[in-house]
Amino acid sequence: MIEAVGLTKRYGDKTAVYNLSFQVRPGSVTGFLGPNGSGKSTTMRMILGLDNPTSGQVTIGGHPYRRLPNAPRQVGALLDAKAVHGGRSARNHLLSLAQLSGIPARRVDEVLGVVGLQDVARKRSKGFSLGMGQRLGIAAALLGDPQVLLFDEPVNGLDPEGILWVRNLMKALAAEGRTVFVSSHLMSEMALTADHLIVIGRGQLLADMSVTDFISANSADFARVRTPDTEPQLREKLGAALTGAGGHVLPEQDGALRVMGLPLPRISDLAHEAGVRLWELSPHQASLEEAYMRMTQGAVDYRSTIDQKAGLQQPLPPGAEPPMPVPGQGQPGWYAPPPPQQGGQPFAMPAGGPGAPTGPYGGAPAGAYGAPGAPAGQGAPGANPYAQSAPQAPQTPAPQAQAPAAPPAPAAAPAATPDASSPASSPAADTNQPEDAR
Repeated sequence: MIEAVGLTKRYGDKTAVYNLSFQVRPGSVTGFLGPNGSGKSTTMRMILGLDNPTSGQVTIGGHPYRRLPNAPRQVGALLDAKAVHGGRSARNHLLSLAQLSGIPARRVDEVLGVVGLQDVARKRSKGFSLGMGQRLGIAAALLGDPQVLLFDEPVNGLDPEGILWVRNLMKALAAEGRTVFVSSHLMSEMALTADHLIVIGRGQLLADMSVTDFISANSADFARVRTPDTEPQLREKLGAALTGAGGHVLPEQDGALRVMGLPLPRISDLAHEAGVRLWELSPHQASLEEAYMRMTQGAVDYRSTIDQKAGLQQPLPPGAEPPMPVPGQGQPGWYAPPPPQQGGQPFAMPAGGPGAPTGPYGGAPAGAYGAPGAPAGQGAPGANPYAQSAPQAPQTPAPQAQAPAAPPAPAAAPAATPDASSPASSPAADTNQPEDAR
């Protein structure tokens, strides 16, 4: 068990922790919450003997940390995941810690498997990601199989699978009768992990209670009641009945009613007596985040202001709109084909060549060679599909007896004049070259 009595820490004129007293009992996960600068890290450092308190004391199992015999085998901690020599491999880092504490070397491989780093055990830690560093720090905390564990932001940098793993790990450690003390800013994670909460603000104790009691003490529960939208008179009738019974009724933006001061069975009975049909009757309980924000709203040191952007942006002319960003524009390999020519046909892929699409009978797909009278450079075999040509004047339809057009020239034939519509003017148009030669 961890016990702090009248713990105070001053740095010159600044008081980081003031008269802080609490207990962290074994068998449960205790969350340590507070805004930035509230003194959480300082408190944890004093628990581990890294900082001396100005007054008061903190003990682990009835003894200060520095007087514990072979303290690393009784207390494990993760305060800074970056406190690792970057030139050492994960295994050598843990092995050095084990040798200093008289821990068998086989334990190193065990904890590497527990945290999932067995495949990178011989890689230098300077190449580890933030999440891998967190896992290595947790492995160091578990190395001596301690009964007391302290974690400062243990899920920082972990992916969802890693967060779930840490949550289950802490619950399993507490179920074994160990003392687990966890500091975190993730309220949603603390709601799923912690059984008890210690909340401080500006170095002073604000709350020391279970998660359920903390939420109930710092939030106002209410019920949502909804009547048919097509009958607004029923909502007014129900509101009058609930108000007459002592409830406090407030309208919601979506047309529902927020009812406080009445339990759900009483609301249902009143609606039945008034002959009002209900579409919704649901309880609402505040989340841990809502309760925490309400508790610590007066202990926050850093608050954001509205960004006015005064004088930084030029006013747009009337009717002008800012250009929409193009996804990927400016990135390597980004390319946008030119827009189709007005009056022309959609872009057609060049016929022939490796990988060219084929029709149902093995030939070119329909439309690959274009329709008679199509603009030059569109649909012709081997032509540049992105070449533009001048629009042609409309032609009179040919008579039915007209002879069929001559077949297109082979793609390998060189163009006579290297103009904009010639295949020779665009390397991309030469579809007869092998893939490596393009």
